[in-house]
Amino acid sequence: MEIVILTREYPPHTYGGAGVHVEYLTRELAALGRNEDQIKVLCFGDQHINEGNLTVTGISSEFQPPFQEPRHRGFMNTLLNNVVMVGTIQRADIIHCHTWYSHLAGVLAKQISEAPLVLSTHSLEPHRPWKEEQLGTAYRGSSWIEKTAYENSDGVIAVSQAMKKDVQDLYHVASDKIRVIHNGIDLREYQFTHDDTLIRSFDIDPEKPFVLFVGRITRQKGIIHLVNAIRYLNSGIQVVLCAGAPDTEEISYEMEQAVEKAKKESDIPIVWIPRVLPKNEVITLYSHAALFVCPSVYEPFGIINLEAMACETPVVASAVGGIPEIVVPEETGLLVPFEAVNQNNFEPKNPEKFSRDLAEAVNRVLSNEEKLHFMGRKSRERVEKYFSWQSVARRTREFYEDLRKN
Repeated sequence: MEIVILTREYPPHTYGGAGVHVEYLTRELAALGRNEDQIKVLCFGDQHINEGNLTVTGISSEFQPPFQEPRHRGFMNTLLNNVVMVGTIQRADIIHCHTWYSHLAGVLAKQISEAPLVLSTHSLEPHRPWKEEQLGTAYRGSSWIEKTAYENSDGVIAVSQAMKKDVQDLYHVASDKIRVIHNGIDLREYQFTHDDTLIRSFDIDPEKPFVLFVGRITRQKGIIHLVNAIRYLNSGIQVVLCAGAPDTEEISYEMEQAVEKAKKESDIPIVWIPRVLPKNEVITLYSHAALFVCPSVYEPFGIINLEAMACETPVVASAVGGIPEIVVPEETGLLVPFEAVNQNNFEPKNPEKFSRDLAEAVNRVLSNEEKLHFMGRKSRERVEKYFSWQSVARRTREFYEDLRKN
């Protein structure tokens, strides 16, 4: 079977959960179908990999059109890359797209190749209104592309039950066309790793417990609400914010202001690592953290929580999207209730209450050291039992086969 995977992200150019998903899915699909499948990945960038039955080709359009609006630059480059992607596909038995960035190429390639089109739902544009801040009016374009792709899809993979419902509500995709396949985790790679020297290199005291955030500086990830919660945290801990890649200059400035304000209002040490770290260093941070916090206001699945749990670190997370399908309250951490402004605005209805609730949950978990260690053990056990990439690849390939038969 000739499986063509279209994606914006692929290592080393990975910045979110979709990129992590594609990396491990393609690796396991290649292993699963070593004797009968060809896995061909087309992504944005300069990648060039040829390993057995897995090939990865980076796509970058050489044409640079004159731009009027700076915020439209990324959108226009995406369109150009999609056209190049379509021209690169010689044949396909399955076309599998990840995020709207590759959807236009998928829709066009389906018409030309007559192969079934599969979409993996990592997020949905109508549920990310803050993207207009980043894309300007091109946000309407990304939303239209996504809608068109779902209307033309033969099958949809939702990364959570919550996402399946969203796809049905927004795009009226029939239930029997959607299969829920959770994200996975590499259990060999993500495991407890001790390295005091690395921890000290970040100016973190390894002898003192710390609360950890890892993620991009975006509205979606809710990091500002966590920073605002610091003043309500009990003393005796540190807060480590591994946060870079801001979406816009506006939120970058907001983050800087919020951190400065938090430092003035609290004596809790705040360590801000303002960049995206290599995977091995992030794993060490997970492993040394007493607790991981995920304050997202929108999270289709939340693979970041699996990463922390695999390193035996319990999680305090907002009860949004697919997160309640990962975190088990009182067993692997705590879920913080979340009420959005409305169905089109995912910011918290009461930001101050949300920040207080985050702090209360963190304080509660950290107050019982025995329970904290119990949650850490249970976190690893849950991930081992329910979330492996081998299972994700097997179920994905079964979906491909079912679509080809039909």
